[in-house]
Amino acid sequence: MGAMKLGLTLGYWMPDPWDPTELVLEAERLGYDSVWTAEAYGSDCFSPLCWIGARTEKIKLGTAIMQLSARTPACAAMTALTIDHLSGGRLILGIGASGPQVVEGWYGQPFPRPLERTREWMQLFRAMVAREAPVEFEGRHYQLPFPGGTGQGKPLKSIIKPLRKHIPVFIGAEGPKNIEQTTRIADGWLPLFMSPTRFDRFEDSLTHRGPDFEIAATVMCFPTETVEEGLMRVKGILAFYIGGMGSKDDNFHKNLLGRLGFADAAEEIQELFMADKRFEAMAAVPDDLADEIALVGPREHMKERLEQWKRSPVTTLNVTTRDIDTLRFLAEEAL
Repeated sequence: MGAMKLGLTLGYWMPDPWDPTELVLEAERLGYDSVWTAEAYGSDCFSPLCWIGARTEKIKLGTAIMQLSARTPACAAMTALTIDHLSGGRLILGIGASGPQVVEGWYGQPFPRPLERTREWMQLFRAMVAREAPVEFEGRHYQLPFPGGTGQGKPLKSIIKPLRKHIPVFIGAEGPKNIEQTTRIADGWLPLFMSPTRFDRFEDSLTHRGPDFEIAATVMCFPTETVEEGLMRVKGILAFYIGGMGSKDDNFHKNLLGRLGFADAAEEIQELFMADKRFEAMAAVPDDLADEIALVGPREHMKERLEQWKRSPVTTLNVTTRDIDTLRFLAEEAL
């Protein structure tokens, strides 16, 4: 599939709102292939993407991720069609089911059967973007026209024609069944907390991916004077995701680390975090785990880790950094 590409992940708009324009313009100049925005339960992913898109010319515009429960397939299709036109066909729609805490607690939507819901959502989104006929759909999660209400709903198709009948969709997936489904229904996979040397753990899930299927991995990037200093920053984020992003019995990030070979550590981290022992939870994150999934420390160490990513199945390395010098360093080493 060719050389590994670089992407820039801007993540959530936090802790303080900021304007990423200067950073993204430099990434575009350096040859970064894409820039990605995110959403949780604060800023949305599309507003910053439009802001960036209006100020750039060629860098691809990705969402990593847009939460499925935030928008009906029709709303997402309308947004995607509009941004794709305005940007000259640069949109990559990254989507994900999120988790029950956010879906039910923030969006007020039911979370059960997320894989089936994703399949139905994708069928509708694809049909609405392709605009080949008025849309009718009868699923468990979505029905068009709506079967109740006034009874006056009718099948419709978009007023505007698509710039591209097929807008690329990548899916953020962590579980084996979700990853396998992603290879069948999407154009790419957005792995989080992935090690370049442990893709064999997902070999069965990736069996059905086609030759053009993309893997765009998000990688935390913290250049620091010592490796240890960088690892502590990664450990803080991991401890929060394992202990705070999910319930005791239902945490997809914790399950993922188990599949990577760190099940005992993940269990300990969660228990400590939930007991409000956050520093102990950070300390319980294994050094090798934090080091494998990130780019940290002095540049020589980061170079070694980059070489591992180049040998992995990843097609795009999406780095999280706000430092222009680091952007330039990574471009020199990876492009």
